[in-house]
Amino acid sequence: MRTADLERLEQFYEGVLGFEVLVPAASREGSVWLDAGGAVLMLERGNEGEPGVAAGSMDLVAFAIGADEKGVWRARIEGAGVRIEAETAYTLYFRDPDGRRLAVSSYPLQG
Repeated sequence: MRTADLERLEQFYEGVLGFEVLVPAASREGSVWLDAGGAVLMLERGNEGEPGVAAGSMDLVAFAIGADEKGVWRARIEGAGVRIEAETAYTLYFRDPDGRRLAVSSYPLQG
């Protein structure tokens, strides 16, 4: 994910979502790598003039949570001042500081 403000985006994914920094910006100029539940989330500083996330974009990145964790995540997200913009029985939808649509979801993938 590319951004004009790498530090702000890192603070969001580390502080609000609790992702652990695997490779800090100091060791990889212009990028931070985070552990997103076993996947690597790479945040990169965008180039000057590079377009940002389109306003109102409905592209989505969803992160898996446990079936009983929705309330904990609601409190965590709202407690950080992030607005939940939609919800289903399994999923909370919100946006990162750049406007990317994110979700935490306990939808049962095994059927």
